[in-house]
Amino acid sequence: MAVSAERSSPIASQTQPSPSPNSVPAAAAGVALRSVTKKYGTVTAIENMTLDIPAGIYCCLLGPSGCGKTTALRMISGHEAVTSGQVLIGDRCVNDLPAAKRNTAMMFQNYALFPHKTIWQNIEFGLKMQRVANGERRDRVAEILELVGLSHTAERKPHQLSGGQQQRVALARALVTRPQVLMLDEPLSALDENLRVRMRGELRKIQKQFGLTFIQVTHHVEEAFSLSDQIVVMNHGLIDQVATPSQLFSQPASQFVAKFIGDNNIFSGKVLSSTPHGDGNDLIRLDVDGIGSLYAVGNSTQPGTDAACCVRPDLLTLEKSSADSSLPSSSPAANTLTARITQVELTGFVTRVALITTATGQPLLHTLRTVDFEKLALQEGQTVSLKWSANDCVFLAH
Repeated sequence: MAVSAERSSPIASQTQPSPSPNSVPAAAAGVALRSVTKKYGTVTAIENMTLDIPAGIYCCLLGPSGCGKTTALRMISGHEAVTSGQVLIGDRCVNDLPAAKRNTAMMFQNYALFPHKTIWQNIEFGLKMQRVANGERRDRVAEILELVGLSHTAERKPHQLSGGQQQRVALARALVTRPQVLMLDEPLSALDENLRVRMRGELRKIQKQFGLTFIQVTHHVEEAFSLSDQIVVMNHGLIDQVATPSQLFSQPASQFVAKFIGDNNIFSGKVLSSTPHGDGNDLIRLDVDGIGSLYAVGNSTQPGTDAACCVRPDLLTLEKSSADSSLPSSSPAANTLTARITQVELTGFVTRVALITTATGQPLLHTLRTVDFEKLALQEGQTVSLKWSANDCVFLAH
């Protein structure tokens, strides 16, 4: 079946059915990792990882391939043993419990549906393994099929369903066993972009409806931002930052996070000085080679320390360059530099302007509304002035 012909799910409507007492999963549980390390021979995949995931939230483990996020998920689910440390679900250490005894469920990247079984049989399989009585089994499968909008597919085989429908079958099979924690390993990676957007909306609605703890692995930044209450950014087996999407977007904690989550403009230099700035932060002056002093807000380190600062593309102000545009501003909280436009990309409502600094050739990015860019009447090759406030510039200690 073509994706475009897929039947709309009642989950996406405002009149979605509420789960009955029989179909509601067990109470959500929080998950904690305490100094968890995972080694494969001499290779360390996870090193001394400590993390708290509160009950009932949607948490995404975010990072590039090979950062350890899937290994962390598999240790929580029981599909990988920890080398050292503790995995807790609720207040219980589950290190020695097999996956089937942890009251969790896993939704795999390829959905892992049985091709020879009907949709009903696929969903029922976990309940049979739990030795649930026939009558209750029948009721729970029927209810979960209705919830995900697939009652009409009960007698079909997986190959007769679209990718989005197969994803909902895998989700129904996981939910019907009443887990306290549902883990999802790149569940949307096989879908096209339009269906991916729609299905992540359905995932989020189901998570809120059940109040279940969802832990999802993804390398897709937009996906993590749209789904999560909590994002855990991982890099080389370590946690770089744990934050809400809003905190991560506005206050990346490291150069790695600033680069990974988007098009932040990053300037590396040395700390020259800092002064109290309020709210427990400092106004920090950095010396950036070829550019001079830039000002950022954050928690300072010792003068002379290597550090960096970053500013989002949308927080820059772009102006036609004037003769004195490269002179420092009289305000200590303002940053100014000159740059040359190298490319203009119209993406619709937003225009992306690629630039390089005239002093060092460092690439930069500015984004603004297309209507505002058109008013400026700028062209590729033109020299402009870029300005931004220290309050919009995030200090990166590492």
